Formats: sequence, C-alpha cells, structure tokens
Amino acid sequence: MIEITQDLLLGGRVHLAQPARGHRAGTDAVLLAASAPVKPGDVVVDVGAATGAVGLMVAARERDARLVFVEQDPDLADLCRRNCRDNDVKAQIVVADVLDRGSRQASGLTLESADLVLTNPPFLEEGQARISPDRGRAAAHALPAGGLEAWLKACTGLLRPKGRLVLIHRADRTAECLEILGKWLGGMELRFVHPSADKPAIRCLLSGVKGSRAPLVILPPVILNGPDGRFTPEAEALHRGEATLL
Repeated sequence: MIEITQDLLLGGRVHLAQPARGHRAGTDAVLLAASAPVKPGDVVVDVGAATGAVGLMVAARERDARLVFVEQDPDLADLCRRNCRDNDVKAQIVVADVLDRGSRQASGLTLESADLVLTNPPFLEEGQARISPDRGRAAAHALPAGGLEAWLKACTGLLRPKGRLVLIHRADRTAECLEILGKWLGGMELRFVHPSADKPAIRCLLSGVKGSRAPLVILPPVILNGPDGRFTPEAEALHRGEATLL
C-alpha cells in the first residue's frame, strides 16, 4: 500500500493527494502552471502528469479549460483521478506511455487535438547519472537514451497548428531543448529560474508555437530566494496563486 500525503497548493486552492515517497510536486509544477497561457475552452494536455498537480493548478485559474492528463503509472493515474474528483475538476485521465506510439494510439490520444501542452519531462537519460533505486523517483527523473527528443516530439504531435507547448527543464539542458523544439516550433520564449540572484540558473521555462517562424525571445528571469533564504515576493505570490508568469 502506497503511503499518501494530503497537500495544499496555491494557498489552499488545490488539494493534492500524492505519494509520501518518490517524486513530489513542488516549485517546478507551480512555475510550469504559472507559465500556461490558458483560455476558456482550450484543450490542455498535461503530459507526464503524475498526480495532476500542474493541470489542477491551471484548472484553478481557468475553470472552463478542458483538461487531459497523460500518465503511464496506473497508481499515479488513479491518484490523479481522485484529485480531479476532490477538486471538482472534470478531466480525461489517459494511462499511456508517451514514448510508445502504440501505447499512445491504444489510449485514444488524438494527434493535433490540443491548444496547449504542458510537460515536465524526466530530467535525465540513462547513462547521465546514477538512477534512484526508488521506482517512482527513477521513472520521474530518467528517460531511456535519446528519450528527451522522443518525448518532445510526442508532445508537439498532440498540438494543433498554432498550438503552444510549455515545458520546464534543467537549465543545463536548455540548448538541447531549443535544438529539438526548433524542428517544430517557433515564437519560442525562454525564461531562466535562479535559486538566488547571485547563483546560476537551475531551471529553464521554454514555450513555443507549432508552425510559427517568429524569433526566440528571452524573458526576465525568476529569482526564487532573497538574501535571507526566503522566497522573494514574486516567488511567494506564484506559490500562493496570486501571480502568473504570463
């Protein structure tokens, strides 16, 4: 039996049941949701959704979005379904391996159906680092070799023409993400996330529009912590759902 914790996001607006051990939703999910330009009626697909934190935070901001959660782990998908019910969010929960074309097709995922795709891909690939022995943490943090390109190709395949992809990744893989996404997206916007103003970036937030030819834009950075080690006012407002990065 998986030990579950009950957590609150966005100042209590989102209730989230998630495993006590392994990968857990936190600042990355908050920043990704805050970067989602969602409009009423948009089809929003959260790829690698785990327990649904990102999509649920988007739904808290735009109740009329049509949410689709894609997760390969059946236990996490069940928790995502429970969280949607507890937060009164109507959504489609799809159990599928985004890297497996057959799995995607069997699950009913439709190509070019999404206005917005949000994703927080596993940060590592096999051979890049020692993988955690915890099954849930390993699945959340590691892809097979070459998996990032396959993951992002699958995500862009779900987008309608002129649909937008938004992702968060490690800052040291920014160049790789730009190179991959440049095959399908334009109008890309890049924002770096720094733990403090005097430290290197640890994350990049990157978005782009399918089929666009517009140039890359570098947006102002996000600084998470001040000199006292506490959240900056901007980071605090983002975590409380009182601000976005749009």
